[in-house]
Amino acid sequence: MRFLPCNKEDTPMDTALLFWNNIISTCGVLKIIISDREPKFTSEFWTNLYDMLGTKLAFSTDYHPQTDGLAERMTQTMEDILRRFCAYGMEYKDHEGYTHDWVALLPAAQLAYSTSQHSTTGKTLALVEKGWNPLLPVDHLKKNLLTIHPTAKYFHEMWKRACGTASKCIAEAKEYHKQRWAKSHTEPDFKEGDQVLVSTLNFNNLKGPKKMRDSFLGPFTIIKLIGKNAVEVKLTEEFSRKHPVFPVSLIKQYFQTEEDKFPSRKKNPTPPEIVEVEDFPGPVKKIIRARKIRLNGRDRRQYLVRFKKQTADKHKLLAEDAIPDGNLHLRRFRASRRT
Repeated sequence: MRFLPCNKEDTPMDTALLFWNNIISTCGVLKIIISDREPKFTSEFWTNLYDMLGTKLAFSTDYHPQTDGLAERMTQTMEDILRRFCAYGMEYKDHEGYTHDWVALLPAAQLAYSTSQHSTTGKTLALVEKGWNPLLPVDHLKKNLLTIHPTAKYFHEMWKRACGTASKCIAEAKEYHKQRWAKSHTEPDFKEGDQVLVSTLNFNNLKGPKKMRDSFLGPFTIIKLIGKNAVEVKLTEEFSRKHPVFPVSLIKQYFQTEEDKFPSRKKNPTPPEIVEVEDFPGPVKKIIRARKIRLNGRDRRQYLVRFKKQTADKHKLLAEDAIPDGNLHLRRFRASRRT
C-alpha cells in the first residue's frame, strides 16, 4: 500500500511515471489494475501502455464507487485522516523552525495506516502484504544516551509526534465512518423480472432544463443482476445508446398504479425528448468561443467546448442543445463575454 501525492493537472504520462517509479519498480508489472473511469485511466496513452505490458485494466461501474469499495472506502478514510492530520501541522517543526506540510509527512501517515489493525482481517496491512510488521519510531528507543545531536533529537521527536497523531486521526476517522455506515446502510433487494425506475441524474441527453426534468424514468425491467450492487435493465428504443447497467443506488422499485384509486392519472406518460449526442471524452470544463454557420438556409450557432483533463485535440464544436449541462456552461460563457 502506498500513499502518493498527486496534482489535478497531472497528465496520463505523469501518472504513469508516478506508478512506474513507486509501484512497478518495487512490485513488478501487475496482472490487473482496478480503477475508476478517470480520464487519465481511460486515455489512449494509459490503455495502450498497459496493453503492451500485458496488464488487464478493470474499470468500475459508472457513477458507482462501491464497485471497488475497498479502495474507495480507504480513499474516503484517508481524506478524513489527512484533514485531521493537517490540523496538527504547526506541531511539526524541525530544529530550524520549519513547519513540514502534509506532503512531507505523508510517509508518517502511511506507516501509521499500514501498522493499524484492519477491521475486516483483524490484521495490519503490512502484515498481510509483507508477512511482518515494521518497527515504529518508539520501538527499541534508547533513552539513556549521554550525548544526542540536537538535529537528530528534533528529527526523531518530529517523526514520533507525526506517527502518534496519525494513529489518533486514523482511529477517529474509522470510528466516524463506521457510525455513518451503520446509520444509513440498507441492503438493496432486487431480482430478475422486477420493474424499476432509473435516476436521470447522469442522463446528459434529455432535452429541457435539468431542474424541470423527471427525477426518474421508467419503468424498465431487470434482465440480469450484476453482483449485488448493479443491475442490467431492458431499455426502450429511445435510450438504446445508453449503457444498460446501473448501480442499485440509482434505481428504485416501481409500484404499479391502482387505476380504480387514481382514474385520472396518465397510464403511459410521454417519454422525454432525446437529444442525440455523441460520447464525450469527459465532463465539460468550459466553452472557449462561438461561431455562426449557415445550415439548411438558417443561421446556426456552434460552440467550441473544452473537456476536463483533455488536450486541445479533444475540443469539439457542438450545437447548443448537444452540450452536456449546456445551460450552466452557456451562462458562464455569456457572462465572461460581458465583462
